[in-house]
Amino acid sequence: MKMDSDLLHSPAVGLAEEEEADMNDWKLPLAFMKKRHSEKIEGSKALAQSWRMKDRMKTVSVALVLCLNVGVDPPDVVKTSPCARLECWIDPLSMSPQKALETIGANLQKQYENWQPRARYKQSLDPTVDEVKKLCTSLRRNAKEERVLFHYNGHGVPRPTVNGEIWVFNKNYTQYIPLSIYDLQTWMGSPSIFVYDCSNAGIIVKSFKQFALQREQELEVAAINPSHPLAQMPLPPSMKNCIQLAACEASELLPMNPDLPADLFTSCLTTPIKIALRWFCMQKSAKLVPGVTLDLIEKIPGRLNDRRTPLGELNWIFTAITDTIAWNVLPRDLFQKLFRQDLLVASLFRNFLLAERIMRSYNCTPVSSPRLPPTYMHAMWQAWDLAVDICLSQLPTIIEEGTAFRHSPFFAEQLTAFQVWLTMGVENRNPPEQLPIVLQVLLSQVHRLRALDLLGRFLDLGPWAVSLALSVGIFPYVLKLLQSSARELRPLLVFIWAKILAVDSAEHRTMAVFILAVIVNSYNTGQEACLQGNLIANCLEQLSDPHPLLRQWVAICLGRIWQNFDPARWCGVRDSAHEKLYTLLSDPIPEVRCAAVFALGTFVGNSAERTDHSTTIDHNVAMMLAQLINDGSPVVRKELVVALSHLVVQYESNFCTVALQFIEEEKNYSVPSPANTAEPGNLTPVRDSPAIPRLRSVNSYTNIRAATTARNLNKSLQNLNLNEEGGPAAFSPGNLSTSSSASSTLGSPDNDEYILSFETIDKMRRVSSYSSLNSLIGVSFNSVYTQIWRVLLHLAADPFPEVSDLAMKVLNSIAYKATMNARPQRILDSGSLTQSAPASPTSKGTHIHQAGGSPPMPSTSSSSLTNDVPKPPTREQPTTRPPYTPTLGGQAPHSHQFPRTRKMFDKGPEQAAEDGDEPGGHRNYISAALQTGLCDWSAKYFAQPVMKIPEEHDLESQVRMERQWRFLRNARVRRQSRSITQRGVSRLDDQIFINRNPGVPSVVKFHPFNTCIAVADKDSICFWDWEKGERLDYFYNGNPRYTRITSMEYLNGHDCSLLLTATDDGALRIWKNFADQKNPEMVTAWQGLSDMLPTTRGAGMVVDWEQETGLLMTSGDVRVIRIWDTDREMKVQDIPTGADSCVTSLSCDSQRSLIVAGLGDGSVRVFDRRMGPNECRVMTYREHGAWVVKAHLQKETDGHIISVSVNGDVRFFEPRTPDSINVLQTVKGLTALDIHPQANLFACGSMNQFIAVYNANGDVISNIKYYDGFMGQRIGAISCLAFHPHWPHLAVGSNDYYMSIYSAEKRLR
Repeated sequence: MKMDSDLLHSPAVGLAEEEEADMNDWKLPLAFMKKRHSEKIEGSKALAQSWRMKDRMKTVSVALVLCLNVGVDPPDVVKTSPCARLECWIDPLSMSPQKALETIGANLQKQYENWQPRARYKQSLDPTVDEVKKLCTSLRRNAKEERVLFHYNGHGVPRPTVNGEIWVFNKNYTQYIPLSIYDLQTWMGSPSIFVYDCSNAGIIVKSFKQFALQREQELEVAAINPSHPLAQMPLPPSMKNCIQLAACEASELLPMNPDLPADLFTSCLTTPIKIALRWFCMQKSAKLVPGVTLDLIEKIPGRLNDRRTPLGELNWIFTAITDTIAWNVLPRDLFQKLFRQDLLVASLFRNFLLAERIMRSYNCTPVSSPRLPPTYMHAMWQAWDLAVDICLSQLPTIIEEGTAFRHSPFFAEQLTAFQVWLTMGVENRNPPEQLPIVLQVLLSQVHRLRALDLLGRFLDLGPWAVSLALSVGIFPYVLKLLQSSARELRPLLVFIWAKILAVDSAEHRTMAVFILAVIVNSYNTGQEACLQGNLIANCLEQLSDPHPLLRQWVAICLGRIWQNFDPARWCGVRDSAHEKLYTLLSDPIPEVRCAAVFALGTFVGNSAERTDHSTTIDHNVAMMLAQLINDGSPVVRKELVVALSHLVVQYESNFCTVALQFIEEEKNYSVPSPANTAEPGNLTPVRDSPAIPRLRSVNSYTNIRAATTARNLNKSLQNLNLNEEGGPAAFSPGNLSTSSSASSTLGSPDNDEYILSFETIDKMRRVSSYSSLNSLIGVSFNSVYTQIWRVLLHLAADPFPEVSDLAMKVLNSIAYKATMNARPQRILDSGSLTQSAPASPTSKGTHIHQAGGSPPMPSTSSSSLTNDVPKPPTREQPTTRPPYTPTLGGQAPHSHQFPRTRKMFDKGPEQAAEDGDEPGGHRNYISAALQTGLCDWSAKYFAQPVMKIPEEHDLESQVRMERQWRFLRNARVRRQSRSITQRGVSRLDDQIFINRNPGVPSVVKFHPFNTCIAVADKDSICFWDWEKGERLDYFYNGNPRYTRITSMEYLNGHDCSLLLTATDDGALRIWKNFADQKNPEMVTAWQGLSDMLPTTRGAGMVVDWEQETGLLMTSGDVRVIRIWDTDREMKVQDIPTGADSCVTSLSCDSQRSLIVAGLGDGSVRVFDRRMGPNECRVMTYREHGAWVVKAHLQKETDGHIISVSVNGDVRFFEPRTPDSINVLQTVKGLTALDIHPQANLFACGSMNQFIAVYNANGDVISNIKYYDGFMGQRIGAISCLAFHPHWPHLAVGSNDYYMSIYSAEKRLR
């Protein structure tokens, strides 16, 4: 018989097998595989928001310092003849020197004003040192913290010196006077930008850096040593925020080509289009554009800022190209600083890229600080040359014949390039270089719609794409477009904005609601605006929308608008918002129920003054919320605890009264407890095994306290008797004591511990039906608080750790408050409540075990915990398993789950009493720490790709390949096993596996397709590989100590398997990642049956699973069969059994909608779940005289019912006939039985230590009494057995801890 390992290497499978795999497995739905099960409920990890400019700046003042001394050349420069003459496009020799100087100054100012019209401009023409000083200091004074620009043209003075000086004049213009850059720095301060247009300008940049470094050192010295002489002087300003642009390197002279302006660098920075076109015409390639001359360029029609004209379009293309080059070449933070922080700086740097390109062609290298990577060879410059070419080639005809201007195809082509990138785009490729151009295109009405569509598709690639787009500077553009009136843009804009804020029409409405929910999130102005904009009424209209995501976000939006905002709450009251939200509490989608609970929670959580009217509303909301106590989804129950905690904070004093009442009552009542008090601090059933291996620890989302824990107690009878519809009938009151765990904490200041241990709370729930607190129940004012207290007690014992931890926190917060405020002395002195123990390691150790779920060892306490609890007889031997030893410095396992705002017992008991008097701090302690990540987690949806096909639908993806492999494996297992069972099995006694299990096997379950078998003992699960004989995993199920696992099922066995365990207190837990080297994780857990009483004699909880429909049938020691829909995670049906005894076995058939139940009174009942509760029982067979061990419904269309009782009579029924059609007699005293679904075999196990296997005719084909091997030990009393769903394998567990598997003879396999 070949198994998985061989399948991996098998040749290609035949077509029939492919078809079979496709037919069966691809169509089966998967349970518990939604995002809420597979991810932690929290928001996306925030990407560092480098795009948000915290320090946006403006250049408010500009100093234009021109040292030209027209007509007199400086001594250290020998000029060529002819030479470059033009300054600011004026020939200084064409007019008188003074007039030329003034005109050049005025022109330079105009050129700068094109880029920054609002700045203050001051010219300083041929100045002295004092004039420069006066100018700089006055500009800095007026600019305060903003940026100042210093433009220096030194064409009429000597070159800068290596000592860090530039030159100006004396008053009479008889001398050149040096001006130290150090002084200039002092006058200009920071932030500043310096532009140097002179030869050897790189020297200034170097000197500037040296002086800046010197300043930093002086500042440090002064800071460290205040007595230092430097510290007595006025501190020099820091030069960290200064930017410099210099025309050339330290050793270079400016170009003197007569076709160029003398101030080429200034021209590039301030008139880029003009110089770029001139330079284009001077290249050889310009000859390819006939008829274009330098004179013609001067006549290009249009204005720079009008994009519809030739000049404006060129300017627009130039901006897009230089921006794109910068974004692609510069590091992100440098790009933000230089190109997005300040409009003037951004323009100068874009133009600086042009200066680098043009001046390098004349052997001159412009320098900047901060230094930029070289950009002059970037491929985008070719696109610029092409755009210029296309524009200039039209010029002659436009000017001479007046033909219309044809717009450049540049933007359309760049969008096409972007589109091509998108078809290939993935996260680990280089980002698309056209992104900044897409931004520019948003400005154009022609291409806007296409650009928005492509931008939306880009943002949909994921948060990394949103981050890139924000770094380009998309935010202000989209914000502006949102105000546009063009209707066709709205859907795209909403999509894009939703992507940014998170990072079909219902889809668009959902995004709009998401955006509004972000606006009102803890933002008062947003809440007020939305309230006035009638948001509440609009949201309420959408509550019944068929689109679940919209319903979810409408509820979240409502919850946020009235969160701590009373006017919105009252507006909601007037519109009956809370009553309209009630319908969502039974929504089929758990996330929607969750959002509704969130909204109702913030509705009652307002801190405004309360009137009778509002209190009544709060009570109604609370009682509606209480109905979700047994909701199938832990996400909903977690939100429920948080919602109720708002109520607790709101009515704190009332809850304190209830808590004290419970404490008082507790002293007067002893209560029987099913807990087995004979096992101090142990985790699993007590066993006499010599050396049982330790359990693996397990993590649920927080960290299920696996091998530890306090969970051993925390689940018990669900005394919150809900009536059949799930509404609160009579809640049975709980019982509170400050158990001895409280006392042992009082002595240890470093121990963060709860006042109420799990044990106490668990007992409270079980105790109180005896209590006179019942008198509180009724319509009295108090009853709401009492009932909500009981709901919280119930939630504190929830099978899902995160839910119970939150509820524990709320209960303890109130218990602490109540006991500390009401009578601190009582807590500290009274022996009736606490057991005083010294703060010693031993006491701490004992205390851990109490928190871990067992009563305290010393029986000195008069607390009813130890003395008054009658101890049930112990059936097992004392254990030898090592008890759990805490590792976290003696902390109890549940105490480190939450950040604590302060420790409860900071400085011992006296302080504790005072602490209690700080209501403010305490209130925050509940509410601040109590939150679920629901809203942030929901928002993650908008940050993820929605247009991309999910991985499981992508035929090439890893996920899909693995699934395909699994389905082929399944088909092969089905085919090979069928060929064996069809030949007939004549013997079944070949022992293929035997091993000693860590605990007594109570339930055993084969995985349908791989070689794994799950074996449960009382509260742990062991996984074995039966082919290799290896143990794969062993972990703790987390059920309380007095409960046991009574049933197991594999969910999604054909694909990604999960394991469901059911315990006899009605709790269901679902696990993943078992038996595969990972840590087992709890996927979900809920109370499948709410009123189960754990007993040693009952059937416990029995389940049957229908993979085809996703329905889970549950029953047991109750009077109903409850059906859960795992897709909706809610109860869909309760079928009354109509019997007074427990259900012992369930079997269902999805094709016929039939459920067959075997009962403890010997009856077998058949139900049709399509009919109403009163007529759904379609048949009752009463032929067995005793407890039914197994009732099995064959899955074929005309399949029979096979049932067996403990007396060994096997009966065959045809569901439509009232009497059995066949009876076989097997051994009496059956303890376990299973029926093979394919091979028509059934196996019986008995107390008499043997197994008998029968075929369909009732003939014994095998009797197994001994284990194989040397000595052939006798089999123990059979505790459980199970057939493999496909192979002819029988697994047997017995009371001697052994687990064995038998199969058909080898030749058959």
